[in-house]
Amino acid sequence: MTRSALITLLIILLAATTPAAAQSILLKNVTLIDGNGKRPQYHTDILINGDTIAAIGKGLQHRKATAIDLRGKTIMPALISTHVHIGILKDTLTAGVNYTRENILRQLKRYEDYGISHVLAMGTDRPMLFASGLRDSSQAGLLPGARLHSAGYGFTIPKGIPPAAAGMDLLFRPADAAAVTPLIDSVAGVHPAVIKMWVDDAGGRFPKMDSTIYQAIITRAHQRGIRVAAHLYTPEDARRLTAAGLDVFAHSVRSKEIDVLLLQEMKRKGVVYIPTLSLDVYNYSYAQDPYWLKDDFFKASLEPGVYGMITSAAYKEKIRKDPDLPKKIAASRMGLRNVKKVYKAGILVALGTDSGAFPERAQGFSEHLELELLVKAGLTPLEAIGVATKNAARVLKIDQTTGTLTRGKVADFIILAANPEKDIRHTRKIVAVYKAGKKVSDGPKL
Repeated sequence: MTRSALITLLIILLAATTPAAAQSILLKNVTLIDGNGKRPQYHTDILINGDTIAAIGKGLQHRKATAIDLRGKTIMPALISTHVHIGILKDTLTAGVNYTRENILRQLKRYEDYGISHVLAMGTDRPMLFASGLRDSSQAGLLPGARLHSAGYGFTIPKGIPPAAAGMDLLFRPADAAAVTPLIDSVAGVHPAVIKMWVDDAGGRFPKMDSTIYQAIITRAHQRGIRVAAHLYTPEDARRLTAAGLDVFAHSVRSKEIDVLLLQEMKRKGVVYIPTLSLDVYNYSYAQDPYWLKDDFFKASLEPGVYGMITSAAYKEKIRKDPDLPKKIAASRMGLRNVKKVYKAGILVALGTDSGAFPERAQGFSEHLELELLVKAGLTPLEAIGVATKNAARVLKIDQTTGTLTRGKVADFIILAANPEKDIRHTRKIVAVYKAGKKVSDGPKL
């Protein structure tokens, strides 16, 4: 089935299942964080008509609406994560064999339970996602769970990172720039949100992508109207990639502090920065017992068997004896320092975590930990929420319809038992999750 035929079918199905009269809900007496960076609005009402926010204000009335008193509760936009991996993880193993419709939908539901409405899978998807129409059906809201966006099939080089194991066997691996054009044209056929490439060498342990290859990727992708995101690590690579026209840093710059000249170039060229701070914390934190280890909100996000793995003496000892442990700790601290500089420079920072790439990078919890780390880096709670909602929606080019709670936008939001402006960890106090105006979850099953 062609993409256009599939979209037509989806529209027909959606029309067939849409009720003749949209249901209205009136949420009364809420504390509203709208995602625009403004201070919370207290004792506010929100009118939802069908899947849309119809009105926001005090003392709203609607004769036919179902009124729900949410006094003492806070409402904020649902989170959007612009760097995850879907389907390749199951139990304690990441592998291509795990990439099934059932596994993908199960994980999208997990993200939804954690208040996440959209996710971007960064370059590790497989043909089934597109041939089956699963990606398009998810984006159209016809399937349960977070709506799935995809970067298609990523680019690296022969014997480069990531290695072919762990579900990375379908990445494109051009040996030279001449091989790039037909490969870009191939992935363009599945209409990816961005194209992902792995540029760095993992500290010298793998060969590094030559600049002629990544320049060819960027040039051809832009000719096809597609943005490019890069896995990177150093400011030197960041500088060269920015000059080459890169659109998205898919990770933090972590080896050194970002200088003013690089910040100016990133801002001038409109580069997006996705810090994935939680990734770096996971790299070393299980050598000890991080505070969240006994938190049910964390435990509920894990695949079966992972909790036993990360709490085992053998796992902890492996991390403690890792010769790169000091470097990983330093990288995490540098990532915190750099994200504050990037944000304060006026560069677009968006939430992303790399969750789902490996078992310890918990899907759902990582996004809430990322918010905490953004605040630790020096952003205010409201700024961090904006990174995870409004900014992330801009990256996915869906900000005209979602990302903030304003009149006319889709009613995707989280109801919380406490106000995260006072403590960012309050985003974990989920009472309910709404998708397109309908309650879809009470939060993770703790």
